[in-house]
Amino acid sequence: MWQLHQFPLCPFSRKLRLLMAEKGVGFTLLRENPWEGRDEFLALNPAGRTPVLNDPERGLTLCDSRAICEYLEETVDKAPMISGTAIQRAEIRRLVALFDENFYADVTAPVLHERMKKRLILRQSPDSRALRETMRLTHDHLYYIDYLVDHRPWLAGPTMSLADLAAAAQISVVDYLGGVDWSGHDQAREWYSVFKSRPSFRPLLTERMDVIQPPEHYADVNA
Repeated sequence: MWQLHQFPLCPFSRKLRLLMAEKGVGFTLLRENPWEGRDEFLALNPAGRTPVLNDPERGLTLCDSRAICEYLEETVDKAPMISGTAIQRAEIRRLVALFDENFYADVTAPVLHERMKKRLILRQSPDSRALRETMRLTHDHLYYIDYLVDHRPWLAGPTMSLADLAAAAQISVVDYLGGVDWSGHDQAREWYSVFKSRPSFRPLLTERMDVIQPPEHYADVNA
């Protein structure tokens, strides 16, 4: 069986967990704190980043969430998440890149730094100015999600795709850390609530960090 080396608040680990759950691929979770730089983990992925998917029995190790997702798309027929015409597949990949790169850089990474890393690792207080700027950028991204779901059933088109998984994974981390203000974003909130109701999402909603607890609304599928 696959072993998924992951960190609970790593959005890329969450994206992969969602994809594997939707596809019905079995796996066991192994907690990895990337900042520790364990030799055993670096032997699996010299980049030192989560997630890493490993099957010791087959001697197979996969790194980088997008590469792993593409591998699963090519090897597991159930619940395709990069489908449709060539143009539709290109749109899915465009949006996955947008959330993996832009949303992460603008929103998720700063929130993780201010509200998780500073507390658990650096033992520092968060920078309120940095958090205000992050909140402003969060609204910009949510406005774009509002626009997408105004024009499509799902973010990339008529069916749920890897774009939805990538977006939901990023938002879920920020939401866990209390960094999402849904005011004025009814369309995005409704899309996210529908996604939170899926069986694949339930393990994320019930999982908790040892020290950092989410706000009360985090696990409420109607919030």
